[in-house]
Amino acid sequence: MTNARSARQSLAWSRGLVDPALRAAVDTLPASMRRVAGYHFGWWDADGTPTGGDGGKAIRPTLVLLAAEAVGGGAAAAVPAAVAVELVHNFSLLHDDVMDGDVSRRHRPTAWSVFGVSSAILAGDALLTLAIDVLVGSGHPATQEGVRMLSAAVQELVEGQAEDVSFEDRSDVELREVLTMAGKKTGALLACSCAIGALYGGASTERVRLLHGFGENLGLAFQLVDDLLGIWGDTQVTGKPVHSDLSSRKKSLPVVAALTSGTVEAAELSVLYQRDQPLTTAELSRAAELIERAGGRTWSQDRADHLLAEAVRVLGAAEPCDRAAAELAALARMATRRDH
Repeated sequence: MTNARSARQSLAWSRGLVDPALRAAVDTLPASMRRVAGYHFGWWDADGTPTGGDGGKAIRPTLVLLAAEAVGGGAAAAVPAAVAVELVHNFSLLHDDVMDGDVSRRHRPTAWSVFGVSSAILAGDALLTLAIDVLVGSGHPATQEGVRMLSAAVQELVEGQAEDVSFEDRSDVELREVLTMAGKKTGALLACSCAIGALYGGASTERVRLLHGFGENLGLAFQLVDDLLGIWGDTQVTGKPVHSDLSSRKKSLPVVAALTSGTVEAAELSVLYQRDQPLTTAELSRAAELIERAGGRTWSQDRADHLLAEAVRVLGAAEPCDRAAAELAALARMATRRDH
């Protein structure tokens, strides 16, 4: 293993390859959709003035490119696949913000809160369609299978989102249900990112399957950490209000782990979660304390650590190139840190 990049170096390298192609793709959208999408990506303000806004970490496209290299392929050939998964990811974010009523993302107002619900939904639809266009227009020999793979991931993602929404009106949500939902809503696209990268890198069916498994485990670990950040994350780091998931009574993994713990804290938390009126600042802090005391925080952290270890084990079974293996493992560790 020589000259392996750090996770941050890998992300910067990926950005350098993917951003020009991503911008070129978005430039093909109708003007109204391009305006909303570019704002969401952090490229310009609501009035179109260019800005150096935060476009996100680009973990998914980086996984695509590293997976292609891991199986002996070239990153350049996998750029269309990387652009496609980033477009799908941002389609899901635009819709997710509308459904959750979130008013901030990446340290700025969400697209729907600036342009309206209808415009944000339509911009998300445009990005999803554009993702397929990018794959089809790439001319890569694996295009047909790549489109099928990405479409399957979108179907899982949508199903997971539907299940997540359905949990809001239920008081009997079980932990296994939330794990299954998270595997679809978050794990499906991360798994697809790794698998489609391997596919575009020319991997065998078995190696594609193993890279998919790596991404699947990583995706669920990533969601566990994201859920932890949704309760205890630093607003300056996450770009979201403190206790944001608790404000919306989200049935996240730490919450459900606490609610199903059978403890006295679980009973008190259940009462708070079933309140009709908004929770006060003090009540939100109390809810976070109850989740921790009921074991939800520790369970989530331990489960994320276990899934990360399993992801690295599955990655090794795919017999990746040494440098790419080290870089994928470093990226996985960074993505599941609790201070980002």
